[in-house]
Amino acid sequence: MIKKASAVWKGGLKDGGGVISTESGVLKEAPYGFNARFEGGKGTNPEELIGAAHAGCFSMALSLMLGEAGLTAERIETHAAVTLEKVAEGFEITSSHLNLVAKIPGASQEKFLEIANKAKAGCPVSKVLKAKITMDAKLEG
Repeated sequence: MIKKASAVWKGGLKDGGGVISTESGVLKEAPYGFNARFEGGKGTNPEELIGAAHAGCFSMALSLMLGEAGLTAERIETHAAVTLEKVAEGFEITSSHLNLVAKIPGASQEKFLEIANKAKAGCPVSKVLKAKITMDAKLEG
């Protein structure tokens, strides 16, 4: 399986800008640029997109692994906080922190944490990131 996305950039780093698109059309010429990435301006940025990919991938992996354990989530909500830091001469994504809240009928706290940690390590996006990946997980009653 190959999934495709594209980016078009025009101009310099600070005064230029670009658009990001995905083959599915979910993102179609979504604006991104220096201002959106470093100064809180409008548009998206690579770290935000990686965060969305990580949260989505992890949630799907958790659902799969819960099913393998005979459990079905009523709700899985995952937020990812991706950290971009200045390192030496450039920048590096140094971590992705997952914040998970899930409602899973019949799950004990122990089993929930066991499966959540397995999903954190096993989701394909976690595997592609060399950054430190941490997680807070809360099982709702």
